[in-house]
Amino acid sequence: MCGIVGLLVRNETMRQQLGALMLPMFECMAERGPDSAGLAVFGKPIEAGLRRFNLFVPGREYDWNALLAACKARFKMGSSEIKTVSNHAALTTSVEPDALKAWLAEHDPRLLVLSVGRGIDVYKDMGNPREISRRYRFEELQGTHGVGHTRMATESAVSPAHAHPYTAGEDFCLVHNGSLSNPYLLRRKLEARGLKFETDNDTEAACRYVEWRLREKDGLDKALRAAFKELDGFYTLLIATANSLTLVRDAFACKPAVVAETSDYVAVASEFRSLAHLPGVARAKIFEPYPEEVYSWTT
Repeated sequence: MCGIVGLLVRNETMRQQLGALMLPMFECMAERGPDSAGLAVFGKPIEAGLRRFNLFVPGREYDWNALLAACKARFKMGSSEIKTVSNHAALTTSVEPDALKAWLAEHDPRLLVLSVGRGIDVYKDMGNPREISRRYRFEELQGTHGVGHTRMATESAVSPAHAHPYTAGEDFCLVHNGSLSNPYLLRRKLEARGLKFETDNDTEAACRYVEWRLREKDGLDKALRAAFKELDGFYTLLIATANSLTLVRDAFACKPAVVAETSDYVAVASEFRSLAHLPGVARAKIFEPYPEEVYSWTT
């Protein structure tokens, strides 16, 4: 079944409250997805030349400072830092992504790279969404926009790697409610072009397909209209980039979605009850998105 939420804040003074505003949205969807959950938040980009790597390990007693020291020794990094919460860490460095990912996999195979970019942070884990939101202190998060997902696993394993949001490239993520019937066809096409997959989840195929089209110089609108022809199945997709939030539904619009838009924000959820607490929602423009239409909002 799964639950999707998204919030793009236009009012700059409200951006300090992004996590607090998204927390009730996210937790309200716990019943739709009790197996695992995650949240991606976008904020002000860090300095050019640096990237932030969001990392996850299963154990909560991991020595992140030792990891940073080993990384500095291997790459002789200058300015770098690591910030941690529970079993999640955000490592900021100038090391090239492919090189750092390869080293991390060799240094400690338990490490999972959740995201890479200048503005994105991703938190995801197994368990009840309410417990996850408190473990990673979602209420304290700040930023311009974010997307969240609560998962009910139907086709692939329950693990942090299989939880949403899925990421590809840099500052790009996608959450999905539904089921694709041709993910392996998409996967074979993309692998033939050199793309690598990390899971057997159908959502990863959609995520990597759209991001690949973007790297092939399609705009997001064009990439998604191509996806309408390539993706077979039922889906509501919510996509976030460094400065945008975009929503699409399949031709039959089988999976629910509702949008509330005001001058202060744009909010998206699988059910309206997830939006009912938002300030000014009684005066919002509220609508159900049409099938195979691209709805996009920028910060």
